[in-house]
Amino acid sequence: MDARQHFSALLAHLQGKVGGEEGFTLAYAAEVSSFIRFNQGQVRQAGQVQQINATLSLYQGQRHAESRLALSGVLDEDVPRLQQALQRLRAVLPTLGEDPYLRINREAWRSEVAAAGAPLEGAAMAAQVVAAASGLDLVGFLAAGPQYQGFASTWGAFGWYAASSFNLEFSLFHDNGQAVKSAYAGEQWDAQAFARKLDGARQQLAFLGRPAKSLQPGAYRAYLAPAALEELVSLFCWGFGAQALASGGSPLQRLFGGKAELASRVTMEERIEGGLAPAFTAEGPRQPLRLISQGRPGERLISSRSAAEYGLIANGACGGEYPLSLRMHGGDLNEQDILQRLGTGLYIGNLWYGNFSDLPAGRLTGMTRFATFWVEDGQIRAPVSSMRFDDSLFDFLGPQLEALTREPELLLPGGTYGARQTGSMALPGALLSRFTLTL
Repeated sequence: MDARQHFSALLAHLQGKVGGEEGFTLAYAAEVSSFIRFNQGQVRQAGQVQQINATLSLYQGQRHAESRLALSGVLDEDVPRLQQALQRLRAVLPTLGEDPYLRINREAWRSEVAAAGAPLEGAAMAAQVVAAASGLDLVGFLAAGPQYQGFASTWGAFGWYAASSFNLEFSLFHDNGQAVKSAYAGEQWDAQAFARKLDGARQQLAFLGRPAKSLQPGAYRAYLAPAALEELVSLFCWGFGAQALASGGSPLQRLFGGKAELASRVTMEERIEGGLAPAFTAEGPRQPLRLISQGRPGERLISSRSAAEYGLIANGACGGEYPLSLRMHGGDLNEQDILQRLGTGLYIGNLWYGNFSDLPAGRLTGMTRFATFWVEDGQIRAPVSSMRFDDSLFDFLGPQLEALTREPELLLPGGTYGARQTGSMALPGALLSRFTLTL
């Protein structure tokens, strides 16, 4: 029995057991993932995880409760588990208070996507990595395989999503202990695309053998590669949520409050097509949203609870009200021209970590890492010692933003805690007239 059949069979069982004043929703998540670790350019650990988790929610009036289940995929084992969970929820539901912000989507919507494509073979991908990394101290982690998500309700809603993806994160280490970090992710493995990624990291690795350059605190011209920009965007993207904005706790408060604008070349959207997330959430079908339009505030991400609390119209956002498939439009900067356009300044391949130093002002702080280089006259001259940065998103995505690269890069989350994460970001690189280092 495949995953969709399994989900449909569980749904059919519930439909025969729940009725009258009761209602239910059933969320389903499964994966068949290969995990492969590399060290010194060789496979050191390989394994596979097959798991299924379901969340059953029971509703009666304004009362609701939920139960999370780990399933086996064997229907004769899983149906009794589901029935036991239903009985427990029935017992606890009368003891709960009413939820004033509960708004159930009672529409009979339908969304079904099963991405076509050749199966991802983790062993074949690993063999290519090992062959290409010959002579290099490559350390990395590959996660690959299909993921499935389903959602259904008493009221006729049905969503199904099946897609395969891979995410390879790797570092090339120099003899001096420093490293260049890179990543390659997508839906279909392309040996040539991976070779280009590896070659770019190999070229940067050669510069790590040069004496590091120490910089004084101050503002410098800088180029942020997509991976570095992702670290910053991921810090503030939850600020598009209606609850965060309505409560005054969003780092984008100044933008949506009309007190600030970003550069006109900044456009961000929550997309449906082209992303790696289901076209639905437990709230209903997701909608494509223009979050920032040419530097000006666009639409908010609105869940049903925020809609109820603040008198808004829900648009299918997940309960956390953060984008699942964020895409930032590219610009006119060709990749081969990045160093020449930078001239003299910092090339920042990725960032070590980031955090807020002043959330209401949108100020972000963090550290650079090994793959930060000093560039003079369009040529990489030396690695840069790790430095702390502190700058406002209203500046580096505002008047300090000079250009964006043409093609946004697909970036997948590397988290595997509990399960492989879904979702994606597609971000360009950003050329900045100044980026502030503090120590």
